[in-house]
Amino acid sequence: MTEVPGNDASAARRRAVPAAKSSSRVRMSAAQRREQLIAIARQIFAERGFDATSIEEVAARARVSKPVVYEHFGGKEGLYAVVVDREVRSLLERITSALTAGHPRELLEQAALTLLTYIEEETSGFRVLVRESPLMSATGNFSSVMNDVAHQVEHILGAEFSSRGYDPKLAELYSQALVGMVALTGRWWLEVRKPRKEAVAAHLVNLAWNGLSHLEAKPGLITVRKPG
Repeated sequence: MTEVPGNDASAARRRAVPAAKSSSRVRMSAAQRREQLIAIARQIFAERGFDATSIEEVAARARVSKPVVYEHFGGKEGLYAVVVDREVRSLLERITSALTAGHPRELLEQAALTLLTYIEEETSGFRVLVRESPLMSATGNFSSVMNDVAHQVEHILGAEFSSRGYDPKLAELYSQALVGMVALTGRWWLEVRKPRKEAVAAHLVNLAWNGLSHLEAKPGLITVRKPG
């Protein structure tokens, strides 16, 4: 039989095509698949919130079947709990490790700037945290993180109050007020992104510190009328 030149080469190329396609698909390990699903769910929860997110969409974006998601997390509630828990720990670790200065004003600056930096760098994670879900307890959301931070600030303020002759029992009230001010401002800044985070932190500290430095020992409300 007469061989047609080039036929062997063409056949070889045709055989190589399926091999190239199959080799380009890298099968994920169970741990890698879990991390992929968490990252995708984090993004969808940030975009849509808990109620509007579906396992179908998570599976579709990951290009897997729904049973794969159920196998890893048991359902949407389990997946959401993992995402929120990671964000809670990440934000708390950032703020805790940032509180290293000795002066209370510097500590306030560090806490404010750390929160704003987290919002800037981990916007999706912050959106997940501030979207309250009825399924989550008080220990698994943004409020719980801020409460933990407030408790740390409370110890700092307690010592400062004692040294200045103020009632240290009020440190808890003031710590909640300060941390709440920073947290609410952070939620506002999440949407507007102006001015720059350094300027926002500076203004927050300006308001908080200059107010703290001129505290009245026993403040009263001047708008409350005394009974006639």
